[in-house]
Amino acid sequence: MARDAMEAMAREIGRTNAAQVLRSRDEALALRAKALSALPRPVHLTVQAVTADGAPVGDAAKTSTAGVLIAEGDSWFDYPFHDVLKELEDRHAYDVESVAHHGDPIEEMAFGGNQLEEFTRRVEKVLRRGTVPKAILISGGGNDVAGPAFGMLLNHARSAVAGLNDSVVEGVIEQRLRAAYVTILSAATEICRHKAGKALPILVHGYDYPVPDGRGFMGGWGPLPGPWLEPGFREKGFDKLQRRIAIAHDLIERLNGMIESLPALGDLAHVRYVNLRNTLRTDTQYADWWANELHPTPRGFLAIAEKFAAVLAALP
Repeated sequence: MARDAMEAMAREIGRTNAAQVLRSRDEALALRAKALSALPRPVHLTVQAVTADGAPVGDAAKTSTAGVLIAEGDSWFDYPFHDVLKELEDRHAYDVESVAHHGDPIEEMAFGGNQLEEFTRRVEKVLRRGTVPKAILISGGGNDVAGPAFGMLLNHARSAVAGLNDSVVEGVIEQRLRAAYVTILSAATEICRHKAGKALPILVHGYDYPVPDGRGFMGGWGPLPGPWLEPGFREKGFDKLQRRIAIAHDLIERLNGMIESLPALGDLAHVRYVNLRNTLRTDTQYADWWANELHPTPRGFLAIAEKFAAVLAALP
């Protein structure tokens, strides 16, 4: 293909891609406007740029929002096309500053430092605009129990103690993940106290019950290939889907139990647990709710976001 023809085609593809995105954003902004109109007390923000001596530059920008959220987390907050945060922005009129990254375990968030530094930058950015965040959202733990090491949580199907290995699961959830969660929650709390002058509400969650059917992201291709559970089940001899569902249910129940207990710690009373259990179906219609083993469909993410929105709406 001649260069001129290639460049012309590239321009046309670029314009077509832009048109698709703009149509999608127009639809999302219409949903956001509808959500704003239904708010009993929207937050009205005015941002005025000024020079070093305080002289205004240009016109003040005015906008309305349900509130500003700062998020740190995994793929439930950072998923292609649809995720919890996108739904909170488009359908519930929140403005979200996110440092979430798919694939990150809660241990990496707690001890790796990268997300925490970026989280601090986002807090500073929001405060510079003259706005106090309504809440902090944290999503994590799924990548710590799923993936290549998942089989280590299981005793073999033909073993006398088939199923979850209680000792291993106890160590992972009640020691490793509890320590990581308390660390990240304490760090986020301290950063908010230092930057905003007070502890801000922090929302955490523990996922819904998955269906380990071997489906990965887009058939096992892309940035989140998967599957994350089926290989471990297959390695340990569990070939019946209903048995896998029951074991995964038990694992997620234990993870939820640990996370749900965190607000009872005296210095974490500002933490709110969002109960997502039984939001997504695991019956014969589960594919309408689960896009793959670990992630909801757009319909599923919408239902999950509704649970977050209900807790956010109840905050003072």
